[in-house]
Amino acid sequence: MFDILVYLYETYYRPDACPEPAALARKLSAVGFDDGEISEALVWLTDLNAMAGAEQASTAASTGIRYYVEEERDALGTQAIGFIQFLESAQVLSPLQREIVIERALALNEVPVSLGKLKIIVLLVLWSQGKEPDALMFDDLFGSDEDQLPRLLH
Repeated sequence: MFDILVYLYETYYRPDACPEPAALARKLSAVGFDDGEISEALVWLTDLNAMAGAEQASTAASTGIRYYVEEERDALGTQAIGFIQFLESAQVLSPLQREIVIERALALNEVPVSLGKLKIIVLLVLWSQGKEPDALMFDDLFGSDEDQLPRLLH
């Protein structure tokens, strides 16, 4: 599924440039992606878009501290939680975007979520909202980790 998500990020510079789900599924199939992975990626993206739309409609701001429940700590791991906190303190993620990242990471049902996959989730959350991280943060998000597969960039 993550290969599809990265492919979409690299192929469609803006989320509104993506075709409708049915046409996108045909294009992804023609490129050679597996139907099961395509379906899983489309569901994941649909849920992301629903959450991103709700985030953009909200004007709420948070000044509190985020505490992670045991289920979240187990699923994310300390490395991913630390990275999320770093992105929020660097003002790359707003508190609402942080919550979307956490929810999308938990939706993977993968314990723990690798830092490489978390970085892709962050990029896709920003991409879905039409936001691009600055060059230094982009390098950090797409930088190489031992658990991350090599990626092609725009």
